[in-house]
Amino acid sequence: MQFPYFFKNTTAFSKIVISMIACSALFSSTVSAENVSSESLSAESVCVSSAESSAEDAGAAIRDAVHFDHVLDDYEPKKDHYNFYFTYKTVHSWWDAVALGMEEAQRQYLARGVTITYEYMAPDTASAADQIKRLLTAGEKDYDVIGVDVADEEQISPILDEMVDSGLKVMTFSSSDAAEGCKRIAYVGNTHNYEDGAELTEALCRKLHYKGKVAVLVGNQGAPCHEDRARGAIDTISAYSGMELAAVEYDMDSIELAHDLTLKILEAHPDLDGIICCNMSNPVGAARAVLEAGSSTVIVGMDHDREALHYLRDGVIYCLGVQDCYSIGFDTLQVAVKIADQNLPGDLYPEKTEEKTTLVYQADAEMMLERLYGDAA
Repeated sequence: MQFPYFFKNTTAFSKIVISMIACSALFSSTVSAENVSSESLSAESVCVSSAESSAEDAGAAIRDAVHFDHVLDDYEPKKDHYNFYFTYKTVHSWWDAVALGMEEAQRQYLARGVTITYEYMAPDTASAADQIKRLLTAGEKDYDVIGVDVADEEQISPILDEMVDSGLKVMTFSSSDAAEGCKRIAYVGNTHNYEDGAELTEALCRKLHYKGKVAVLVGNQGAPCHEDRARGAIDTISAYSGMELAAVEYDMDSIELAHDLTLKILEAHPDLDGIICCNMSNPVGAARAVLEAGSSTVIVGMDHDREALHYLRDGVIYCLGVQDCYSIGFDTLQVAVKIADQNLPGDLYPEKTEEKTTLVYQADAEMMLERLYGDAA
């Protein structure tokens, strides 16, 4: 089991992370090894930018971008053992980071005398059909709560409605919620993907002085988070008469496909000024292609891939929107316990637990690499 965070500076948890990596069953977990790989212009200002801040303020923003120092709230679980099932879009390092937050919550529950076991499973390639099969299989077993990061809003949401109608406790988590009106009980994760796409694109437009030709790399077709970010990007581009949208391509959250698509776009549009990348993989693929082609195309994208942060540090990528995956995982397990105890959203937890995205720039890259990976080498 490989994880993207080294956690050099994360208080007492840093002392146990290596043993957690070595043994995914630690603390009575039944986390499956099948799926764990190595990897806004918002009214509420949920996307925090450190572009124009002082060095001191930027440091504070980076330290808060991924928040490690979580402590369980004072809710008293009604049982001493819970068993959960979580499935997500695809094997990817982004979800490995979410898993670390879950494991820390699991450890803290165990210290309180509450054992939590869970499956954490996904396919190698995102597939709505595969996700439906996994959900239906999980529904036949004795899980206290079933959680899903929705692969396709239109196909998965009706399945979740049927599961809830049958008496199952179902939540969504991570990067993608179900469709509006779905009967799922609660969602923990990014509630502002559209705003993140808009914020990234606004940063790019500002960099280009609101004049230029740009392309969008989306990710998985039908994945709500990817589609919403792309919509935010395209709407922002259309707001400026000097901006032109040259291409929109789906890279299936694959570095290799993003690389190949970027090369094709650059060949078709050698005057391309910018690329907006809507998932964690495509900034890496786009950066590799831009370097290979000798292009000066400006790249903005999502998340904390180590290679992407190196490209950010070196000026190949202009900015990245980093999501707090660790907090998503930690909060998901807390909400699941409350759902298992028959608690509906309200005073104990909201229907949607909103997690943060932070825009980071070249000046932030060294600090982000140190915080997430232990060094900037």
